Amino acid sequence: MRDEGLAELHTHLGGSVASDILWSLAHEQGIALPVKDYWAFDALVTVSDPKGVESLDALDAIYHWTELIQSSPLAVERSVHAAIGGAYRSQGITTLELRFNPMKRNRGGERDLDHIILAAIRGLDRASLEYPQVRASLILMMDRTFDRRLNEIIVEKAIRWSSRGIVGVDIAGPRPGGGRYDYTQLVPLIETAREAGLGVTIHVGEEGGDMGREEIAEVVEHLRPERIGHGILAAGDPELMRALAELGTVLEICPTSNLLTKALPHEDAVRETFRRFVEHGVAFTIATDGPEMMRTHLRDELDLLQRIGALDEDELREANARGHAAAFRRRTAVAA
Repeated sequence: MRDEGLAELHTHLGGSVASDILWSLAHEQGIALPVKDYWAFDALVTVSDPKGVESLDALDAIYHWTELIQSSPLAVERSVHAAIGGAYRSQGITTLELRFNPMKRNRGGERDLDHIILAAIRGLDRASLEYPQVRASLILMMDRTFDRRLNEIIVEKAIRWSSRGIVGVDIAGPRPGGGRYDYTQLVPLIETAREAGLGVTIHVGEEGGDMGREEIAEVVEHLRPERIGHGILAAGDPELMRALAELGTVLEICPTSNLLTKALPHEDAVRETFRRFVEHGVAFTIATDGPEMMRTHLRDELDLLQRIGALDEDELREANARGHAAAFRRRTAVAA
């Protein structure tokens, strides 16, 4: 896999930047931090406890700080540039998609949204010039806590800047009230994005038990995304796996992240999940969710899966090749 490079399709910008860079960015912007020592800060912006976090809400609390620190054009540009360069230098990643929500980086409207997005594009362009071996691109994220108009604006911005490296849309975030989220309300937005040539990936099926499986079924039926972020709960439903296999939907699975958030309780559950997907012909690729925040890297994920018997070497190679093939394509390349 080293010859062809690795592919990482599911990594959040807020989890992909090293703590020392975030530390400098916070001080350069005069952000008041709750800690004064660098090592305490490192624990603040990463999942520092090897036992993980109590819930996805606890993970959102960590993202609060990384998103706040990245809430300026300068910080976004440097973060994108650092994430792409770091992925190639440390892991040999040659296909990389970074996803982020620009509205969570504009200080509630204080910063112009186009300035934030263009800053990310500048970071992408700079990295593309320095690391021409890497096919990198950006995905803009909607949020489950946003009203329809806010999510509509994000789709409009993704379409507007699709010629500059925005290749897809996604949705994530906490469910309002903690109950089941109605994904059918996104149908018009997703269709608009798809008609404009954008790829579609949806965060769903990471947690929630039967409710999470119902959400996967709803997403598959009504949104028909090319990819699904996580989707691990489908492993408990043969009918869902059959639907995913028939549609060719690719799951973006993040093993260490799922262990740290307790979405999968232990390594045996990781192995069982992957073996079920293999047996039912469900397509998947391997990712980190955010290497710096999760204190892992893509090669660590591959080593973990092989060590616990979840995937053999040929299956890992196939999953990596699928990552390259399933990447959303940039509509225009950076000018030479």
